Amino acid sequence: MSPRITIYSIASLTAGLAALILALGPGSVAGEGVHHPVTVDIKSVLAADTNEGFDERLGPMSRPLGMLFHYSTYRLISHEAKRTECGRMLSFNLPGGRILHVEPRGVDDNMIELEVVLFQGERPQLSTDFHMMNRGTLLLGGPHYKEGMLIISIGAATVVPAATTRRHRLPFPVATPHPSLNADD
Repeated sequence: MSPRITIYSIASLTAGLAALILALGPGSVAGEGVHHPVTVDIKSVLAADTNEGFDERLGPMSRPLGMLFHYSTYRLISHEAKRTECGRMLSFNLPGGRILHVEPRGVDDNMIELEVVLFQGERPQLSTDFHMMNRGTLLLGGPHYKEGMLIISIGAATVVPAATTRRHRLPFPVATPHPSLNADD
């Protein structure tokens, strides 16, 4: 008698395959979306414990800031949005003499790959590549600034034509055993 696969193990296998597909999918990003327009939106926020509350200009960003960081004051210091194409770097001047370089590397489905380098003067403080959802936002916190901490919000958005959107499909439905397994064994 051969072992049978239960619905639970199929669901586990399917979840594992889905994670693998998602992990492998963005690897092809760098070659796709060249010359694809991307808008990068950078906000610099001062987070401090001065009991002044949230700056109204932060709008919907106030909630995630309050949940992720534990300060009593959040104030928008600078905001700048620029448009570029994949493969072209943008430079943003931030408070405290910092410079942020952002380069969209590619677009795949609803994901944007970005390379980000944060400089303090000429010295790099952070260098990372990451994938984010289209119209998503990444919050970077940590550099000390004035009486608190500088939080940098990095947003990226593009228009993904419906014809180029690929859907990742699993090789078999979750509720049925793998086709190579025979229930009569």
